[in-house]
Amino acid sequence: MYKQSIRKETLSKVRNLRRNQTPQEVILWSRLRNRGFRNLKFRRQYPVGRYIVDFVCLEKKLIVELDGWQHGVEEGKRYDEERTNYLRSEGYEVIRFWNNEINGNLDGVVLKIEEWCA
Repeated sequence: MYKQSIRKETLSKVRNLRRNQTPQEVILWSRLRNRGFRNLKFRRQYPVGRYIVDFVCLEKKLIVELDGWQHGVEEGKRYDEERTNYLRSEGYEVIRFWNNEINGNLDGVVLKIEEWCA
């Protein structure tokens, strides 16, 4: 599944993130997995360059990130901006949702992802 070039530390971190998903990641993953969303293949906790993204559709070059409270503080905002700029430089589009959007408006989140993929 992974290329040989993925470092052991990164692979270990990916596996740990998959085992310890947030409740919101579990909820969204239930909609995206097994080609259940527009027959597109999404991957979770996937390494892209020096980052591990929450969800990615390689076919559409789309990354979906779920953000908790730490993304709202100044340091988190700067990190996210740097990360997003890097991912876009690699040809990906990045869309972000707050965890409370998953909790309170999952259908709206899925609709926004669908609009982007259309």
